[in-house]
Amino acid sequence: MLFPLAALASEAAEAGRHLWQPPLWSITGFVLMLLSIAVIPLVKSHWWESNRHKGYVVAALGIPLGLYVIHHDGHALVRSLHEYEQFLILLASLFVISGGIILHGDIHCRPRNNVVFLAIGTLLASFIGTTGAAMLLIRPLLASNSERKHVKHTVIFFIFLVANIGGSLTPLGDPPLFLGYLRGVPFTWTFRLWQLWLPTSLFLLALYFLLDTYFWKKETPEARHWDEEHVIPLKLRGNLNFLFLLGVIASIYFYPDMLKFMVGRLGIPESQAEVIPVREALMVLMAVLSWKFTPIENRRDQKFTFHPIIEVAVLFLGIFVTMIPALVILNHWGPTAPIRQPWHFFWMTGGLSSFLDNAPTYLTFLSLGTGQPVPEGMARVLLHQGAEIKQVTLLSISAGAVFMGANTYIGNAPNFMVKSIAEENSIKMPSFFGYMGWSVAILIPTFIALTLVFFL
Repeated sequence: MLFPLAALASEAAEAGRHLWQPPLWSITGFVLMLLSIAVIPLVKSHWWESNRHKGYVVAALGIPLGLYVIHHDGHALVRSLHEYEQFLILLASLFVISGGIILHGDIHCRPRNNVVFLAIGTLLASFIGTTGAAMLLIRPLLASNSERKHVKHTVIFFIFLVANIGGSLTPLGDPPLFLGYLRGVPFTWTFRLWQLWLPTSLFLLALYFLLDTYFWKKETPEARHWDEEHVIPLKLRGNLNFLFLLGVIASIYFYPDMLKFMVGRLGIPESQAEVIPVREALMVLMAVLSWKFTPIENRRDQKFTFHPIIEVAVLFLGIFVTMIPALVILNHWGPTAPIRQPWHFFWMTGGLSSFLDNAPTYLTFLSLGTGQPVPEGMARVLLHQGAEIKQVTLLSISAGAVFMGANTYIGNAPNFMVKSIAEENSIKMPSFFGYMGWSVAILIPTFIALTLVFFL
């Protein structure tokens, strides 16, 4: 399936910009998809727990809209499905590999130790991806806090920091930055985001410490006594999987070099080399090797199941299909939109990344920032024109796409996986709108402060 979709997506890219201009009503399917994710768990929570039932909703909304898109612009559907395929292979490979690593033990679940967990995850996310860091640390964090009654806020801040904001320092951290890398943004350029990453992370960690201290004081004496008496030193098992994680990272980092090798040394035409899914094949290989060489006891002790990744696969298939008209409308609207200042790019990219997939949203505003489409390598235009405003524009687009993925459960795929794993561990997580209440109260003021300091 990989090769045909990649080839078709390449042909679709050659077709140029969208000629189809979908009517506004065509976003109805996407709106209904979002409402289904938000509302159905509130009214039929037990029914919604089944991934099969989620599939019914996705099919009911996605198939009619998919047929409608095929009728008007089949290339758009091919491109979206190819992006979904790449997205899912990366997530699934990281999910399987990190599921074989177990940080076994039970340390004190005090605020200081929880902050250390979150800080380590925030740093790791830029180097093994937000998905890899989230899947590696969420289960041991939940295990250490299993005796506590108040854990929901810890999972929410974990989503804020580890599943989103932490992945902003390298192209390995989050898919939008990886796409920017493929389009010519130097690999080390994203380190410039440290000036936003560091104060944001420190502020949220400090706020979490205060909040967790408050909830720690509300825990019962029995819970505190249990925490004192049942301390098991942390021990790492499944270390071989770090090698497989490095394999996934290498497949991303060295992908441009692999293309050059296929073209220069093997004589494969560039148009054909680009559709050979060597990167995705290596990711799948790493996941298969992890599954084969990881002792089954590791995954059993992790309480590893495929339910979270299946849930993400089902729901995001519906999102990728139903969001097509919205993205096409956005592409048509972008060049005429009054978006000129860095803070415009930050809030528009971030606001739409909260509900649309942040990777195509990033590319849309990258095109708007350069004033032209962004094929491979074209992002250098943004950086080499010598104007400081261009650097700030790219900074604002990148930060908006990565940071504001934390605003909703669907802003970034790891959000949903972390939520699902928490619920598997009997933690009652907020509803879709309940989670947004937390993000609006905590993240939006933080982003306003970033705007005042960096983008005005």
